[in-house]
Amino acid sequence: MGRSFVQLLTCVLCTMGCASQEEVCFQNIRQVTFPSMGFEKAGESYFSPDGRSIIFQAVPKGEKYYQIYTMRLQGAALRRVSTGRGACTCGFYRPDGNKILFASSHEAPDEHVEKKEEAGRYRWDLTPYMNIYEADVDGSCLKKLTEGPAYHAECAFSFDGKEIVYASNESGCMNLYICDAEGANARRITRGEQCYNGGPFFSPDGEWIVFRADRDTKDLLQIYLVRPDGSEERQLTNNEHVNWAPFWHPSGKWIAYTTSKHGHRAYQIYLIDVKTLREVRLTCSQTFEGLPSFSRDGKQITWTSKRGDGTCQIFIADFILPLEFKE
Repeated sequence: MGRSFVQLLTCVLCTMGCASQEEVCFQNIRQVTFPSMGFEKAGESYFSPDGRSIIFQAVPKGEKYYQIYTMRLQGAALRRVSTGRGACTCGFYRPDGNKILFASSHEAPDEHVEKKEEAGRYRWDLTPYMNIYEADVDGSCLKKLTEGPAYHAECAFSFDGKEIVYASNESGCMNLYICDAEGANARRITRGEQCYNGGPFFSPDGEWIVFRADRDTKDLLQIYLVRPDGSEERQLTNNEHVNWAPFWHPSGKWIAYTTSKHGHRAYQIYLIDVKTLREVRLTCSQTFEGLPSFSRDGKQITWTSKRGDGTCQIFIADFILPLEFKE
């Protein structure tokens, strides 16, 4: 009985410490998407360069597949920018704020993808004919940047807007590619043959790309860095958990990511120091918290959470760097 009490007390103290950390790092938390907007669920949001809008994906009520939306944070002006056909994912703003990227299967012969939960684990079907498109911020002037029946998605601009990094299985397995902003000169930068490499983002200085991969065990994702030319690959996490959705802090010193350390029904967000590998837990809940991204000035963070009504929705908070990481 004594041991059980000690274990319980330890758990309570850890939870109190975790809650305190979230209160410090995430201030003025607000939910910005709701089922009342007509969404079954919403998530994976990224700030516009000026921090006044977000681009995100959501499943309209009664539908099966994600579409891409933008929303002004003041006034909550909401706009669907994808076609409404097929499945979509991975919206992102060009650094000048004049264009957006997203992946869509709206030109596919068959539409058969959805993000689904299996035994508490979130997984993507790798949709055939999923291609990357550029558009004006209102969804007009749609331009196809990739071609073919493979899955091309998980795309993001470099900070200077000159290149795009993305994931594709066109080689037969999932690898990372970089192309010019116009879609030309695609080159493969990872060489996995039996594993998944995906979710890439350029570092603010353009010197590194962060991504997730399951090199050792299928679906056991870890966080990696690699140079844009494919050299100097580094592994940042190495554990028995699923670690995914990494995103750079604009300082280039830290990366926020999602992990299953606290269970597959309670993914949480951590911040890791790229040089020292020291980690700090940022969120504290008993439900899903994930897919973090920072505003360009680092003053805000947005993420996907079930902490509201139990559906995945988008939250935003003012971000304060953990004391452990302040110089």
